[in-house]
Amino acid sequence: MTSASVHPPAGVGDAGHSGPLSYEAAGVSIDAGDEAVRRLAPHARSTYRPEVLSDIGAFGAVTALPEGFTDPVLVSANDGAGTKPLIAAALGRWDTIGIDVVAMCVDDIVTLGAQPLLFHDQITAGSLDPDVVEAIVTGLAAGCRSAGCALVGGELAEHPDALAPGDYDIAGFVVGVAERARVRGPITGGAATLVGLASDGLRCNGYSLARRVLLGETPDPAVLGAPAWPGADHSLGDEMLRPSVIYTPAVLALFDECGAVGAAHITGGGLVANVARMLGPDVDALLRRGSWPVPRIFDRIADTGPVAPEEMQRVFNLGIGMVVAVPPSEVDAAVGIAQGAGHQAWVIGEIRPGAGNAHLAEAGS
Repeated sequence: MTSASVHPPAGVGDAGHSGPLSYEAAGVSIDAGDEAVRRLAPHARSTYRPEVLSDIGAFGAVTALPEGFTDPVLVSANDGAGTKPLIAAALGRWDTIGIDVVAMCVDDIVTLGAQPLLFHDQITAGSLDPDVVEAIVTGLAAGCRSAGCALVGGELAEHPDALAPGDYDIAGFVVGVAERARVRGPITGGAATLVGLASDGLRCNGYSLARRVLLGETPDPAVLGAPAWPGADHSLGDEMLRPSVIYTPAVLALFDECGAVGAAHITGGGLVANVARMLGPDVDALLRRGSWPVPRIFDRIADTGPVAPEEMQRVFNLGIGMVVAVPPSEVDAAVGIAQGAGHQAWVIGEIRPGAGNAHLAEAGS
């Protein structure tokens, strides 16, 4: 939101044009960009923390570090919503995609123990529609408020010819802060219990496969308007646009109040591979299949594809969006904290001596 950046397509100014050529004729509307930025400012300001020192419209954002840190370090990450925006475009519903982008970023850095501080977005369009841009930023602001970070700026770009009219690419970048001595690294030694926090849908992961299985080559509004599965009280479109859960406040509370020793955000690559990312070389994670309910959307994808169980495991979160490792003595407290923050939570496995691997086994093994 700090600026509306525009880039002309190749060939503008070539021989063959008679008379003066405007930016508008080249596919870029400065007026639409200005109108979008005007609308976005109040949404961004609604997220501001006391540390924000600048305002929308500058060439950069100025943010102070929060008070109370002895030796603060910055933790950053960037991400997007994958191909989920194609579903938003097919349905003309853009108000939740911003939540997804924020969730993918803030829930990465919280696994290291970082408190999200500031967020920048990047919205790139084939042609800007201020109504669509405002809907996207409404979601970005809602996500930032949920995570406790400030939406301090971003970039709004119109790229005709690179993107078709109606196409939007949306990404974000978050900076967080943590006490150096409390940054969580790989889990090493000692026993821990794995608590899984529910994801009631796909979040942003595996959409290329899910779209191909459920929608074919092109999203069809009629198919998206049909029930998500037989007997469902909501549509497939509603299910595929279900906004991502933001786990950040709950995970910070689990670190602070339960002495959690690690966390894994279940993003691209599936449940097992992402849990393995929080392990040191001397421990394994054992996840017990059947210890949590798998949402119906995953059954529909597996059955419709068909998609083999091994591939489902590699691609999707299977109903768990965040895994937190807590001391065994803190399990009940951890589940209570997660539930108090609005998340379903279950004991889904444990940390054991091993070699840095994660395994998914049947319950009871």
